[in-house]
Amino acid sequence: MEGQPQGLPNPAEMENGTKPCGEERPSEIQETTVTEGAAKIAFPSANEVFYNPVQEFNRDLTCAVITEFARIQLAAKGIQIKVPGEKDVQKVVVDLSEQEEEKAEMKEGANLAPGDQPRTAAVGEICEEGLRVLEGLAASGLRSIRFAREVPGLQSVVANDASARAVDLICRNVQLNGVAHLVHPRQADARMLMYQHQKVSERFDVIDLDPYGSPAPFLDAAVQAVSEGGLLCVTCTDMAVLAGNSGETCYSKYGAMALKSRACHEMALRIVLHSLDLRANCYQRFVVPLLSISADFYVRVFVRVFTGQAKVKASASKQALVFQCVGCGTFHLQHLGKASGAAGGRVKFSAACGPPVAPECEHCGQRHQLGGPLWAEPIHDLDFVGRVLEAVSTNPGRFHTSERIRGVLSVITEELPDVPLYYTLDQLSSTIHCSTPSLLQLRSALLHAGFQVSLSHACKNAVKTDAPSSALWDIMRCWEKECPVKRERLSETSPAFRILSVEPRLQANFTIRDDANPSSRQRGLKRFQANPEANWGPRPRARPGGKAAGEAMEERRRLHQNKRKEPAEDPVQRAARLKTFPCKRFKEGTCQRGDECCYSHSSPTPEDAAEATPNDGPKTPYQNPPGPGVATGPGVD
Repeated sequence: MEGQPQGLPNPAEMENGTKPCGEERPSEIQETTVTEGAAKIAFPSANEVFYNPVQEFNRDLTCAVITEFARIQLAAKGIQIKVPGEKDVQKVVVDLSEQEEEKAEMKEGANLAPGDQPRTAAVGEICEEGLRVLEGLAASGLRSIRFAREVPGLQSVVANDASARAVDLICRNVQLNGVAHLVHPRQADARMLMYQHQKVSERFDVIDLDPYGSPAPFLDAAVQAVSEGGLLCVTCTDMAVLAGNSGETCYSKYGAMALKSRACHEMALRIVLHSLDLRANCYQRFVVPLLSISADFYVRVFVRVFTGQAKVKASASKQALVFQCVGCGTFHLQHLGKASGAAGGRVKFSAACGPPVAPECEHCGQRHQLGGPLWAEPIHDLDFVGRVLEAVSTNPGRFHTSERIRGVLSVITEELPDVPLYYTLDQLSSTIHCSTPSLLQLRSALLHAGFQVSLSHACKNAVKTDAPSSALWDIMRCWEKECPVKRERLSETSPAFRILSVEPRLQANFTIRDDANPSSRQRGLKRFQANPEANWGPRPRARPGGKAAGEAMEERRRLHQNKRKEPAEDPVQRAARLKTFPCKRFKEGTCQRGDECCYSHSSPTPEDAAEATPNDGPKTPYQNPPGPGVATGPGVD
């Protein structure tokens, strides 16, 4: 791995001024070898090139999605793809013996003319009519190498990065994995590289963008460089911006205002889809979502890009503004446009009328916040998701995270496709300060009332339903009657008081229904991520020259942890301080702790009381010295 790679098919001088692959590396640089999927990657131990092992689920899912996309695209050309392990698993699924399968293959071969034998595309082979793939920000090249070794039906994979150190590492990893015939390293600004491939004949069939932070600077170039009906895969890790912590920053990057909401993860997905469609519309193109995932600390969208002036006109009616109450969290969507029929069968588009809410919330009387625009159409193609789910389920040994992929995709297939955003159990119950009903109880109540309800892959406590907000709060009012709250403790201006002061018009039935428990939950699928390792999450940005990520980084992280909190009080000092306060229960004669009580059981003298409550400042008319027996501290109940 330390030597120069030999036999690269690329020219010595790569485009955009890239230096030759395989230059001499200092021998003192330490490297770490990682095996993921079918790829074996060497990368420096110092943080010179970015790598995050927690993103293995992201890379596995991307390989599965591109495989099914290649299957669809090449099937139209009469080419069948061969996925390792898929045929053997299918034998078990259909329960055919080897002899019966051989007879079936012979029968199929007899029906085909010698020149009509089906063409196949295998993993690791160049398919002349296959997909051209671009990974715009390749870092170590792991994702590109996994494409070459795990996804069949590829013509070429361009692994691009702006860092010379990263490109040198890609070259060496390409040689290490023996995929130099498929993977072509490039050093260039990803935006310039994509702008250079705007010509229809030079576009890529698949573009994968997984930047550190926001992909916003790359989206304009990406929607122009992807082929007609091509696949665009985008990852966003700037979740603080997309989740509403900085709405103005979200607008500057994605063209939408993000709101702080319990449904912020799905809202982030819809904002990214809105931003992609908005940029594509500038070039008479539009996007069709295949799969949109919110996982861990990022969101990931897979969309196809098409061209069509008539379809672009409908894009305004696919976007919506969000009115969200600051008190109870109730939300309403307002589409930007609407479509209506016209003479001759043509569709006419016009501006929508609104707003859908009054100045004050109808439930709690609080004001509304305005967010968006965001994508208001379905965020998944359920047919395509079903294909990916079936392929992963029948070949579970293909990916290390197959179990989680199955769980997430199963929840997605159960989601209501035409219901944007969701509520959460804890949000509904905390608003009216009542105990939280179980997920099955709330789902059953909605089903008994005649509404649809589903989970969301973005949040384990999500309640996605087509029920109006008035019906949802009626159900919560009925639940509060079974588990009453103390009304006298509620402020008359609080959302809880105003919501509970209205009698429910809908009588909820909380009897558990069989169909209230979704299939993915009954089967115990791994739907949500457990902590994979200590200190997992976004990794520090790769820096030129590198920075040790070992004990020094751990020590720095430990020093910065809780640095704004006050240091913990010494237990001995705390015990001595508490002994200066009299015990209230001892004065009432009800303290049973005796000498073990942390408070004083002796009647304080005026001198003791003065020492216990020192007063260094000047006395005011309201500062009277405490008398005997008067508590000068917090005491206990």
